[in-house]
Amino acid sequence: MKKLSILLLFTLLVTVGAGCTGGTSTASFDDIDIVIWRVFDDDDTFDAIIDNYRALHPNISVEYKKLRYDEYEDELIQAFAEGRGPDVLSLHNTWLPDYQVLLEPMPSSTTVSYLETQGTLRKETVVVSRTTNTMSMRELESSFVEQVAEDVVLDYQIDPDIDPVEKIYGLPMAMDTMTLFYNKDLLNAAGIATPPSTWSEFQDDIIALTTYDSDGNVDQSGAAIGTSDNVERAADILSLLMMQNGTEMTDERGRVYFHEIPKDSPEGVYPGYDATSFYTDFANPTKEVYTWNDNFDSSYESFANGETAMFFGYSYHIPLLQAAAPKLNYAIAQAPQISGGREVNFANYWVECVAAASENPEWAWNFILFATDEDQVINYLDEAQKPTALRNLIGGQLDHSLLGAFAEQILTAQSWYHGYDAAVTEDVFGDLIDTILAGTDDPENAMNSAASRISDTYNKSD
Repeated sequence: MKKLSILLLFTLLVTVGAGCTGGTSTASFDDIDIVIWRVFDDDDTFDAIIDNYRALHPNISVEYKKLRYDEYEDELIQAFAEGRGPDVLSLHNTWLPDYQVLLEPMPSSTTVSYLETQGTLRKETVVVSRTTNTMSMRELESSFVEQVAEDVVLDYQIDPDIDPVEKIYGLPMAMDTMTLFYNKDLLNAAGIATPPSTWSEFQDDIIALTTYDSDGNVDQSGAAIGTSDNVERAADILSLLMMQNGTEMTDERGRVYFHEIPKDSPEGVYPGYDATSFYTDFANPTKEVYTWNDNFDSSYESFANGETAMFFGYSYHIPLLQAAAPKLNYAIAQAPQISGGREVNFANYWVECVAAASENPEWAWNFILFATDEDQVINYLDEAQKPTALRNLIGGQLDHSLLGAFAEQILTAQSWYHGYDAAVTEDVFGDLIDTILAGTDDPENAMNSAASRISDTYNKSD
């Protein structure tokens, strides 16, 4: 598989204590360097947090490095191979199992030094060493929204003769969810007063918004949906539809299951395939809801250019649109839901982790806990314009003109385990969309083939 076999080769380069809970060495006021690697966010999003942390720990030097997404994994693997990797690194929520062997789980406590002012009449500044409990499973679940624990808690087993225990392998600064971006001018022109809240309304709006040129080709698309290559995060949209439609993405043993028909499904209902067929209808010229095809640019570009009225995106699209199309009159709504169904939204976010090879794992974890605390993370959320992952901060974002829709969805956001190579899952879902759209294979065979390919990535030994 794409990354795991390489990562396993590097395991031997990691210190013997890889995966241990931080060690027991006494903290001192020695100079400590913490290197942070992240994607997307510029360093100014962390400036306030770093300054506040250094006010308590002036011996700390923090180096923040932003890498391009398309080079990030290769850079990480190369750095770990050469023994120069970061102390703190961001990983996508679906990547953690793949990188687990290179990560240091959260210890039960951290012992670090602080600079404190003591005394009443005669004040003096002294260095103190303080041991602080980190975060229990109960605190994790009560502080962060539900999906976080599903993703960041992994089984830790240093000795095969000892039963594994659950450990926390990372904490998020934010939680993104898939929303519906819509062009207010195009909806107004079509007489649509409010964005669709259900998929039935979405279909009706698509018909009203789609226009054709003199040759019968789609001139204005109602929404960017239906294909794979030119729809950003097509696998996420399909996953969202599957989960909303009652598809069990994995079974109780954690195995791929979306190709199966759940025992409690009504006769003739095949939730995984039905969701895929629903998705591809929007790119099928024989369907009334036909509105999209491969002739369009990417979904984001087409929306920015005013060629499509709606597209599915994340909060990271907001600054891109502000830069590329500053005059675009758009707004953001919650993702459509199935009428009468249980609300389900799709989570897509990054997690801050500590490298097992870090020379200062206690300090690195202490920094992550400080940065993700609600008193500090709000500085990042405000600067980066990201939706929160903390329950207590959701209310403060509900009225935000752009982030409100994301905040409304966070409590119902879900994800699912993509295997030890998440990129394969995205490719498989893209191929599944292409196959169903082309009608070149029996639907059951197509679903079974997709599930089989993803199942292969669930096996570490592959």
